[in-house]
Amino acid sequence: MSENNDEPLDYRPSLLLADDDLVFCQVLSAALTKRGFMVSVAHHVEAALHLATQDPPEYAVVDLKMPGPSGLVLVEKLTALDSHTRIVVLTGYASIATAVEAIKLGAIHYLTKPADADEIVQAFRSTAGDPAMSVADAPLSIDRLEWEHIQKVLLECQSNISATARRLGMHRRTLQRKLQKRPAHR
Repeated sequence: MSENNDEPLDYRPSLLLADDDLVFCQVLSAALTKRGFMVSVAHHVEAALHLATQDPPEYAVVDLKMPGPSGLVLVEKLTALDSHTRIVVLTGYASIATAVEAIKLGAIHYLTKPADADEIVQAFRSTAGDPAMSVADAPLSIDRLEWEHIQKVLLECQSNISATARRLGMHRRTLQRKLQKRPAHR
């Protein structure tokens, strides 16, 4: 939240919450409101863009996977609307490729679900990387490497499942089944 002491005491920074999980939005919206934000909620990219064009938010929490265009599209559009919007991408389908793309497109942080309101607020306050962060001792598992590669190719194919399946040399239905699963841990 803002550190500016010139703002009125009743000032509440605007926050756009874009996620297709209705219950999660309800809970997170209430928690962020208690932490001093004025929260607007959208459940898909088009609705979020409509709200953002009316009044660009100071903060945004964007789910990566929503019906229709991905949250990456929303990150790009929000950044184009107002380059000062502090965007945190939130996802249950984390991958290195999507994290890199989110940051390239203007997000300041990338969190995996489940993330709570305190973690999100902390991510908004984070202004620099942490060079003391530990580096994993073990390489990624074969399952995780496969997940990361699929996500990278999917991004290169602009989320087109058929094109991704062709490029990976697998049947489209097989790819869809793999994408329905949660990513393998390490």
